[in-house]
Amino acid sequence: MTIDRLAQARELQALHRQPPLVLPNAWDPGSARAIEAAGAKAIATTSAGVSWADGVTDAGGLTRTAALSALRRIVSVVSVPVTADIEGGYGGSPAEVGETVAEVIEIGAVGINLEDSSGGALIDPAAQAERIAAARAAADAAGIELCINARIDTYFFGDPADTVKRAAIYTEAGADVLFVPGLLDPAAIRELVPQLARPLNLMVGPGALTVAELVDLGVTRISVGPAITAGAYGLAAGAAEELLTHGTYNLLKAAAGYAKHNNLLH
Repeated sequence: MTIDRLAQARELQALHRQPPLVLPNAWDPGSARAIEAAGAKAIATTSAGVSWADGVTDAGGLTRTAALSALRRIVSVVSVPVTADIEGGYGGSPAEVGETVAEVIEIGAVGINLEDSSGGALIDPAAQAERIAAARAAADAAGIELCINARIDTYFFGDPADTVKRAAIYTEAGADVLFVPGLLDPAAIRELVPQLARPLNLMVGPGALTVAELVDLGVTRISVGPAITAGAYGLAAGAAEELLTHGTYNLLKAAAGYAKHNNLLH
């Protein structure tokens, strides 16, 4: 199957102009195929899920080699655009981030998430802007309209009041989308949206506003981060405990049938 990556990159950009872009995050080829089969218009990876599948912790446990290997396997089994969570870019310098992005593009992904925190602390916004600019330069060198989703971790590790300032700096550096995980309050969302020059991506889960409610507030892109991965591992742990403790199999009723999932990978 030959895929036009330039066309996919333009398609991913266009999906942000036709909200909502809803992204159930994948972590391996099987989950990516299941999400595509469910009707997703694009596939977003989750670094937490990829890390856990590799047997390491999120936020620092995954190497660039392992992350890109997982991405290559995911891209190879789906036909929709793929956007890759590359955490902080797997490099300390802008040049190293650019190298990672060049490899991401070579693999066939047409978007990235690039976060502005490390080790539980925010990175200086000017330094992060240099990393975003390096990612954009790598994409330009490859001749592809890479969709750069700049993650702003002010709701996790900093002052939410700094969100707009960082958003402006990252937009100037080349970001296409602004990702503010941790922001869930409807009033704060409503206030933030008109202050941004780029579409807003939020991460949601149980208890959050519905997709329709978020769109009404002006949110363009909606993802769930590691929530689906955690649910899958939760099912595995719960089903194993039930089997080993009670000798019953009730939780497995929630699992997909063998044939259904096996056929997705044909």
